[in-house]
Parts: sequence; C-alpha cells; structure tokens
Amino acid sequence: MAYLPRLKDEYKNRVISALTEEFGYKNVMQVPKLEKIVVSRGVGAAVSDKKLVDYAVEELTKITGQKAVATISKKDVAAFKLRKGMPIGAKVTLRGERMYEFLDRLVTSALPRVRDFAGIKSDGFDGRGNYNLGVTEQIIFPEINIDKVNKIAGFDITFVTSAETDKEAKSLLAELGLPFKKN
Repeated sequence: MAYLPRLKDEYKNRVISALTEEFGYKNVMQVPKLEKIVVSRGVGAAVSDKKLVDYAVEELTKITGQKAVATISKKDVAAFKLRKGMPIGAKVTLRGERMYEFLDRLVTSALPRVRDFAGIKSDGFDGRGNYNLGVTEQIIFPEINIDKVNKIAGFDITFVTSAETDKEAKSLLAELGLPFKKN
C-alpha cells in the first residue's frame, strides 16, 4: 500500500465530517481543504552579500524537504541599493504529501519548541480564507543544526485554503492541529 501522511488520513477520516457537521455542507466537495503552504524568507542583507541568499535557500530546503528557490527583486530601489533582478530572498511552495508532512512537523515538533509558547495568533487571516504565520527563529525546527547557523532569522508561512471565509479556514486549520490562542 502507498504511503499516506498522518494529517492527510486524518483530514479524510475526521476533519471532513467535523467541518460538515459544523457548517452544514451538503456535498463533500464544499468542505474547505488546504491547497498549499508557502514558506518564504526575505534576506535584506543580501544586497551586500550574495551568499546569504544561498544560506537561506539551503535552510528552507532542510526545513521543508523540498528544494527552495531564490526570489529576485522586481524593481530598482535606490534607497536600499537594490537593482532589478538581484536575489533578495527564498521561498518554497509545498503541495500534496510534502505539505501535510511539513504541517505535521510544524505542529508536533517545531511550535512546541518555541519559548513561552501559548498558541498562535488568530488575526493572521486575510479575509479570503488564507492564513499567514510568522516564525521568528529557524532553529525551532529540529532539522537545523544550531552550530551551523550563521545568523538567526525568521520566515513567513502562508496557508492557502479553499475556504470562502476566515471562520471556515480557522476551523479547518484548528482541526488539522494548529494551536490557536484562546481569546
């Protein structure tokens, strides 16, 4: 039998029925699902040192298990000494099984390693059912060796769902295990 990530199995067996019960969907296809997770990091100091982008790409590749790509600037900004086409960040777009594996590792091993962790804020929704989460340190992931880190930096994680409203998206992400703060 083919490998099935734990959270994907849980989505099919438990989350769909829980969300259908909560929101009264008439069809299984109406139930919102997680479409992709985008992990991105801006490297502002890359204007002067190009190697920093390579470090960011390498770290995101280790964290997500998928090759990261360098992002390039779209226009010139004289105040930042930035030219069009210069690499200034890194990103990874996760879909399918790698997406569920990353979410599982984020919820079970990375977030509990955050100091004084009391849950994630629930105000990161954009009004269309997508959620943004900022991580302040990359060392919360067990894949990163703290001795080999040249600079502690954070990154952004964007959860793109097929939900119509923020309430549906929050219920979906909470059912998948994201620990939201209690208001």
